[in-house]
Amino acid sequence: MKSDFDAIVVGAGPAGAAAAVLLAQAGWRIALIEKTPFPRRKVCGEFISATTWPLLRELGVANSLLEIAGPEVRRVGFYSGDVMTSAALCSNEQPDGGRALGREHLDTLLVQRAAELGADVRQPWTLSAMAPNCGGYDCAIVDKGRAQIRHLRARLVVAAHGSWESGAMPSQSLRCAPRRDDLFGFKAHFKNCALPTDLMPLIAFPGGYGGMVHTDGGRVSLSCCIRRDQLALARQRLPRASAGPAVLAHIEASCRGVSSALRAATTQGGWLSAGPLRTGIRSFGDDGIFTIGNAAAEAHPIVAEGISMAVQSAYLLCGRLVAHLDAHRHNAFSPDVLDTIRVEYAQAWHRNFSRRLHVAALFAHMFMRPASTLVAAGILARAPHLLTWGAQWSGKTHGLQSAGKYDVAQH
Repeated sequence: MKSDFDAIVVGAGPAGAAAAVLLAQAGWRIALIEKTPFPRRKVCGEFISATTWPLLRELGVANSLLEIAGPEVRRVGFYSGDVMTSAALCSNEQPDGGRALGREHLDTLLVQRAAELGADVRQPWTLSAMAPNCGGYDCAIVDKGRAQIRHLRARLVVAAHGSWESGAMPSQSLRCAPRRDDLFGFKAHFKNCALPTDLMPLIAFPGGYGGMVHTDGGRVSLSCCIRRDQLALARQRLPRASAGPAVLAHIEASCRGVSSALRAATTQGGWLSAGPLRTGIRSFGDDGIFTIGNAAAEAHPIVAEGISMAVQSAYLLCGRLVAHLDAHRHNAFSPDVLDTIRVEYAQAWHRNFSRRLHVAALFAHMFMRPASTLVAAGILARAPHLLTWGAQWSGKTHGLQSAGKYDVAQH
């Protein structure tokens, strides 16, 4: 027996859970598949830009998240070598300040909201197989812990599985061969950190970059990316240490701002790691499969826009799915309509996110190189207002650009 749905969403991170909420709000029958039990920690910068909080309000989770989120970020900074400088995050007041909170809270509340709206949440279940069949998709999901298998069918599949692993979907590509310049992500929380509460500094160190921000529970989150070759060198310097502490020692040795902020701090919960990252645009899907979040594209985390891009990409896709269903109810899932939706979604995606990807790549390659970092540090020390421009270029002060007819809240 198969359970029938309008759409199956694979992956319950911010993109997938937001999509499940939006489509369930529009009356769609949704299955949300997630392989990992929640709550769970994840390598992530945790910052949510001011422009995304209104969208979280429409999803019905903003008030609960704001009760536990960290303080508003009003300044951006730059720490590298002996340089410690900062500037206003934006040149004008925003209705909501950007805030940070752990993914163990954000993802859990979004999934709970999807369930409240009637989505069939299957967690922890893994998509083990899928095949097209009669204008839809037959999917098999597995709960390995209880040795159970279920069969689901849907007209559409929304791929929100991220970018880390291979799997049963065409959008889950196999891992590439290792490269010396592969980037690996690390994250840890700290208590008793001396970082100013309104400041989010960019950290530049040899072979990598990162950031710090006050998050929930009085903690500071430090997240970073480091090249494979620099990671190996860092571990050689501390052969008895695990990777996370070795990376931190590498950062502190070349960044006075980080060592000062963490001088009296203690680690909370240990280090997390993930990777290698595969930045850039992948695909927006094919036929009845649509990709969102990191499954569609991934920006260098240096601009701290990952969560915002994930949620916003769900809005861009779901608004178009719902609008076209209303306009073509008797032929909503024909190949022509699906192609039209994909083209419109891809155009809206590029309009909103292409600049962020380019800016993130530029900053990442600039600040991973000691020579260019030294030049940039000297300029920023003399002209800190350039940090405000950088925040604007990365998308932190520009709301989602989407035509009114594609506003999911209207449907």
